[in-house]
Amino acid sequence: MHFLPEKIDEYVVAHSENEPQLLQQLTRETYQKILQPRMLSGHYQGRVLSMISKLVNPTCILEIGTYTGYSALCLAEGLKENGSLHTIDVNEELVDFQRKYFDLSPYGNQIHQHLGNALEIIPLLKDTFDIVFIDADKENYASYFELIIDKLNPGGIILSDNVLWSGKILETKLKKEDKATLALKAYNKSLKEDKRVETIILPIRDGLTISRKK
Repeated sequence: MHFLPEKIDEYVVAHSENEPQLLQQLTRETYQKILQPRMLSGHYQGRVLSMISKLVNPTCILEIGTYTGYSALCLAEGLKENGSLHTIDVNEELVDFQRKYFDLSPYGNQIHQHLGNALEIIPLLKDTFDIVFIDADKENYASYFELIIDKLNPGGIILSDNVLWSGKILETKLKKEDKATLALKAYNKSLKEDKRVETIILPIRDGLTISRKK
């Protein structure tokens, strides 16, 4: 969903950094071969993720939800020379697709794939993180946050995607089966109230929250 008028949105994209050629190729192949290609971060949000990562210059990044690897490659652009990025996904069918593009990039040796349930994998990770990007099942956002907050270095940031959920978070009468929207509404409220972080929501694409650990 676009929260800006279409012409303004087009202007913003046109006057922001160009999408790298490798990511253009990844996007084309995702749309040709993979289900739900709209899950890609895409050109503009990808450049936002890249800029944030470059500003932080992280030693270690954690990504929860890899999909075809677009956002991981954007975040990897800001890694320190000896830095690493851990990315977790449950879809075994996408592992080889992700790895192909990781290895075509300059960051292949720095990106470590983990296959399985993030709730089980995160506690096993021994690293601490400067950036965490949450872009997986919405019902577990709060659980992911609690698992990673103590693994986040002071001053580190948590990026949470899709927090505006196509505007559905404004709806007051939600069906009980709409668990994703209910979970996101509760998550957004909890971030605002959590004294361990300071939080701001950016109306970028489907909503991106930046939470900085105090």
